[in-house]
Amino acid sequence: MSLDIVILAAGQGTRMRSSLPKVLHPVAGKSMLGHVIDTARALKPRSIQVVIGHGAEQVRERLAGSDLNFVVQAEQLGTGHAVAQALPNLSAERVLILYGDVPLIEAQTLQRLLAKVAAQQLALLTVELADPTGYGRIVRDTDGSVRAIVEHKDASAEQRAIREGNTGILAVPGARLGEWLGRLSNSNAQGEYYLTDVIAMAVADGLQIATERAQDALEVQGANDRIQLAELERHYQQRAARRLMAEGVTLRDPARFDLRGQVSIGRDVLIDVNVVLEGKVIIEDEVQIGPNCVIKDSTLRCGAIVKANSHLDGTEVGEGADCGPFARLRPGSVLGAKAHVGNFVELKNATLGDGAKAGHLSYLGDAEIGARTNIGAGTITCNYDGANKFKTVMGEDVFIGSNSSLVAPLNLGDGATTGAGSTITEDVPAHTLGLGRGRQRNIEGWQRPKKQS
Repeated sequence: MSLDIVILAAGQGTRMRSSLPKVLHPVAGKSMLGHVIDTARALKPRSIQVVIGHGAEQVRERLAGSDLNFVVQAEQLGTGHAVAQALPNLSAERVLILYGDVPLIEAQTLQRLLAKVAAQQLALLTVELADPTGYGRIVRDTDGSVRAIVEHKDASAEQRAIREGNTGILAVPGARLGEWLGRLSNSNAQGEYYLTDVIAMAVADGLQIATERAQDALEVQGANDRIQLAELERHYQQRAARRLMAEGVTLRDPARFDLRGQVSIGRDVLIDVNVVLEGKVIIEDEVQIGPNCVIKDSTLRCGAIVKANSHLDGTEVGEGADCGPFARLRPGSVLGAKAHVGNFVELKNATLGDGAKAGHLSYLGDAEIGARTNIGAGTITCNYDGANKFKTVMGEDVFIGSNSSLVAPLNLGDGATTGAGSTITEDVPAHTLGLGRGRQRNIEGWQRPKKQS
């Protein structure tokens, strides 16, 4: 059966106390609405209608996609009114209603819900809550059939005792939706057109109300303030940590791990505390990541080691290679197999060949460094003249003495050496020593300056 999805994302979110529209606040590095859209896409619908209002242009600009149709709700008059704005664009056999501030809803849950929709049956997602305050209550007959949903503010004391709450997520036969929306009334405590009133209309029209219960209360929780946002963030991270551990990853402390993107991960991987993975990260077998590392849009090959307090962004660490502690690898940097980058070394758009080493305290930018080359402490590739970038190329088995400044563009042949403290401004041929420093003078009888009294 064909499917249209409507995502309600027009709310202001005043309790966020922010100029940013509520649905753009992030969970795990992605906007709440972005999570919902990704889940909607996984269901392969005919269309995705996003109803926007407050901050409409920001939302449209941030999340524009060829498969999304944005519909503006100029006045926020309730959930039923919001869905009605998208009605002219709906023609599928089933319509699924989602919410832009409920980011943890899972596609599997929605698939179970959609399986219960038929021409004479709509499907409602509910949740059992210890404290259902604020939720609409699911009112059932003595035989368990759903009769209606009563909003918390309109509920009697007896109805408020019901612990089964309405998540707001429902799937309906598309052919009936327009008629029901046209019959909605705003005669209630809020003066709004409630989408939930569709349930009572469907019952009155002789339809069956099927329910699917969410197994996880936080999966269907929205975020109205930053406290709830933080709760969703932690729950997302706990869920991600459990999934990775089930796949064979050792997390030293699952409560101190953050995934803010997508990770493909191998077996026997060890991740220490306070590690953050951002963007798209690929981690192969037997990789070890030390504490306090940030790894973004990077690939760690089999057996790679990232030591404590290192920051990798847009890099590749080769098989058996290691970097850190306190290493920074910026976009375009690649370490070959068994290459080594030590403490306080920064790479930018630099390639180190197999077995190459830069042990400590160096900056290597726009550089191509051959296999087994050894970079001494304090080495700098001077790659920028204030306007343009230039490249340094080193062959295999090059030895760079400590405190060398390599002024690009520059080529150093295989086996070349630079003396410690040199400023190298010309190419150094293969198997040649390059020296570029002033001659030392020793001045006898030198008197140190004395402090004036």
